[in-house]
Amino acid sequence: MGRVVHFEIHVSDMELAKKFYGEVFGWVFEDWSSYAGMPYFGAVTGDANEMGINGALMQRHGAAPEPGQAMNGFACTMGVADYDATEAKILNNGGKLALPKYALPGMAWQGYYMDPEGNLFGIHQPDKNAK
Repeated sequence: MGRVVHFEIHVSDMELAKKFYGEVFGWVFEDWSSYAGMPYFGAVTGDANEMGINGALMQRHGAAPEPGQAMNGFACTMGVADYDATEAKILNNGGKLALPKYALPGMAWQGYYMDPEGNLFGIHQPDKNAK
């Protein structure tokens, strides 16, 4: 079975992306550029003993996604403890709303956003009372 073990977010402005994901989700970055042969920053996304994976910010090799363009790839969804507080951080740090908060009844709150570079991602707050 092929399990997802790493993700990459393609970015044009590495410093802006590191600031956005660091401020919103608390990610910490390690410079792996010499290993990758290009601007490439490993993203530590949480405690190694918790569920989840780490990834990286990678220098974009083409044009950024156009607004309104259909999804072409994987959308990463981050688990959060407080949906509304996380949404505020996203919007205050240059992110934009893509699909508003909605209930996955009896399971969670879910929604989608675009980072300042136009990359789509989701946030997910478990809540058995969501309706």
